[in-house]
Amino acid sequence: MIQYYHFSEPFHTESGAVVPELTIAYHTFGQLNEAKDNVVWVCHALTANSDVADWWPGTVESGKFLDPQRWYVVCANIPGSCYGSTGPLSINPATAQPYYGDFPALTMRDIARVLHQFADGIGVGRINTLVGSSVGGFQALEWAAAHPARFDRLVLIATAPLATPWAIALDETQRMAIRADQSWGEPREDAAAAGLAAARAIGLLSYRGGPAYNRTQQDPPAVEPIPTHRACSYQQHQGLKLVRRFNAYSYMSILNAFDTHDIGRDRGGIATALASIPAKSVVIGITTDLIFPPSAMRALADALPCAQYVEIDSDMGHDGFLVENDKLNSILIPFMNSPL
Repeated sequence: MIQYYHFSEPFHTESGAVVPELTIAYHTFGQLNEAKDNVVWVCHALTANSDVADWWPGTVESGKFLDPQRWYVVCANIPGSCYGSTGPLSINPATAQPYYGDFPALTMRDIARVLHQFADGIGVGRINTLVGSSVGGFQALEWAAAHPARFDRLVLIATAPLATPWAIALDETQRMAIRADQSWGEPREDAAAAGLAAARAIGLLSYRGGPAYNRTQQDPPAVEPIPTHRACSYQQHQGLKLVRRFNAYSYMSILNAFDTHDIGRDRGGIATALASIPAKSVVIGITTDLIFPPSAMRALADALPCAQYVEIDSDMGHDGFLVENDKLNSILIPFMNSPL
């Protein structure tokens, strides 16, 4: 069941802006034990919510790596999103109207600081395992670099210590699609809906890649030209599917925060920042990931003081972290049960 935490003080961003009223929506699974040493914190990806069991099936179940009978699993919806936490559609106290495009710009470091303060607020101290996939891995790395003593274990799946030019270019292409929609900037929830649908379709190309599309979206055999291709209808369906549950303002807010990610900033560089994280770590790459390729994931593991690298063979590209749950369970159950 969704829960809400209200910050008692305004939140000040890295850019100097102020979010006067900040609420975080979150889910928990299982119970905090008497020793308070069974916390597993999950940082979610771009358009996910705090209900891990909803978007990551086959994980929050008995016998899986997020087993609620053993672990106290926590996931918070990040600020800027639209699943209960303060974001662009929230009311701006200064105007009594939704923020829309006036929502303060957040950095990935801002988001990690929100998570840290929120954890303190709900009485979570030391965290046994911090889990982050994709943009969730950005949050996890920023949080672990800022407060390395808080975490015993770190799970990083299909992520990076830096938003690379390639990843930023993918984000900017999606932003261009949104800005090309003439309704972008209008003060309404469904502004730039067509642009958002196009942005999602663009994003999916990088999330999945050719092998996944060629396996799942092949047209059936035909003797005449096909008027509508399966791949076309799939792109349109996925775009509209996101429009029904998200909004362009939140999408832009999180993409912009994505691009600020650099754990080496003001920490002596990436290598120094990673070397400061003592948590026992596992870094998981996906063979066909176009955004965070295996070579980059191996380099991340090599730079962490106590990390192992494991690779998942999948033709689902970056999105393999969402669907290869049996393989993840086979890696993470032993890892989370291993001695520190």
